[in-house]
Amino acid sequence: MSDGMLSQEEIEALISGMAPANKPEAKVLRTEDYLDAFAIDTLGELGNISFGSSATALSSLLGQKVEITTPSISIIDRADLEKEFPKPYVAIQVEYTQGLSGENLLVIQQSDAAIIADLMLGGDGEDAGAEELNEIHLSAIQEAMNQMMGSAATSMSTMFNKKVDISPPTIELLNVKEDTGTDTLPEDHLLVKISFSLKVGNLIDSSIMQLLPLSLSKSIISSLTGETDTEETPSPSAETTSAGSQPPHAAGGGPRNLPPQTETRPKKEEVPVQRAQFMPFEPSKLSAPESNNLNMLLDIPLQVTVELGRTKRSVKEILELTGGSIIELDKLAGEPVDVLVNNRLVAQGEVVVIDENFGVRITDISSQADRLNKLK
Repeated sequence: MSDGMLSQEEIEALISGMAPANKPEAKVLRTEDYLDAFAIDTLGELGNISFGSSATALSSLLGQKVEITTPSISIIDRADLEKEFPKPYVAIQVEYTQGLSGENLLVIQQSDAAIIADLMLGGDGEDAGAEELNEIHLSAIQEAMNQMMGSAATSMSTMFNKKVDISPPTIELLNVKEDTGTDTLPEDHLLVKISFSLKVGNLIDSSIMQLLPLSLSKSIISSLTGETDTEETPSPSAETTSAGSQPPHAAGGGPRNLPPQTETRPKKEEVPVQRAQFMPFEPSKLSAPESNNLNMLLDIPLQVTVELGRTKRSVKEILELTGGSIIELDKLAGEPVDVLVNNRLVAQGEVVVIDENFGVRITDISSQADRLNKLK
């Protein structure tokens, strides 16, 4: 600066410093402006229950412990999707075909999807997050998400007390920045994003997101709380008549507001009802032929099996088994073993040693009637 005048460099510095301040900031949408506290809690609890069952289904498919918990709910503008999803993702689109109407979108990071695909294909998931997804990977992810959403729809059917069904999912690679796969996104201006914490063993500690149109979210809440328009069933009135008769106002003459006429019917005679009584079953009173027949049934041999535990392994893992391989079962040390008769569970017990042989001491057994029914 000289003689109170700004130099050209100082002017440009001031202009460049003021430019960001003139840039309009993105509008922050407050969830409370669109959904009240009850609606937010309802969507969160619905997500907890439905995706809790989805985690169980996914755990069976992957052979890993899966946890999907802690949903957080927010409102986003479709114009701000690039900020919400800056990384490459995999989008799975599911449409409700029965019970509800609308589109539901699951969004998961491509690295997490690659690990899930590798586990689905019999791999161990290690170092799979850096792999590029191909058609086989996408098919495996699509099947995993199909099982997840099918399980979630079953849970929703129970909660809504009506059948909720979905269409087969479609899958796309989503990159909002490059505008690829964005055709799977709902076309609504305002969307509800439900973000869940996703953990798969020690391989994935990330999140999985569910995108719903705001209108569908409100429809789900209304359906769950029963706030739907219902037609009232007309109650019997003076205009309800039996066959072959006419309503009072059609008979000609006589006021229209006559009280309803009741038809007198002969009173039914009361029939005495007594509890049925049966003779007790006493084998000692059976005749000789009946006793012999019963003895023949009691002598039928049955196969008794003691099951220590079970597990599931892929074909690849079975082929890799060698002498000395260890197979981990689904039961903890010290848990009771199952006693099966003809492959039907009838009791549980603990393993004991009798001389040099193993045995089972029964600790819990079903009743004789239950055991007999299981052998049918």
